[in-house]
Amino acid sequence: MKQDQMIDIREATEQDVPQLLAFIRELAEYERLAHQVVATVEDLSRNLFGPQPCAHALVASLDSHPVGFALYFYNFSTFLGRPGLYLEDLYVRPPARGLGIGGQLLARLARLALARGCGRMEWAVLDWNQPAIGFYRKLGATPNDDWTTYRLSGNALRDLAAVESAAGISD
Repeated sequence: MKQDQMIDIREATEQDVPQLLAFIRELAEYERLAHQVVATVEDLSRNLFGPQPCAHALVASLDSHPVGFALYFYNFSTFLGRPGLYLEDLYVRPPARGLGIGGQLLARLARLALARGCGRMEWAVLDWNQPAIGFYRKLGATPNDDWTTYRLSGNALRDLAAVESAAGISD
């Protein structure tokens, strides 16, 4: 990084929502998942800044130009009896990578987690994304190989929600 370049990490505001959506689309393209992005500016505005926000975001800028973001929310660990911070997305535009911006975003999240009394910070990474895996390992993060993530979405989510009694579900 040139000495005259300035990195700024700040809480996102509602005015950042179009930029956040652009970052999300860029990230999805990188992850080969662009076809899954259905989020709209209205969705993000409502869920990040509406009456009941369920997630938060940080924006990273380099010389006053947005170059990345982190989107996160709080969950809860019953084993720890404390909240946790879950990082949903971390993205830095390719020209700004290698300047420490991703590390600064993660460090800010770690400070937020500690200030909130969180017992841990977690995130998922695609198993083919070796640059990210290497970066996270350098920070001291470890993979949680003992667990497999499951997801219900679309019709499967709707079908389960439609079950009226335990008789509709068998194991």
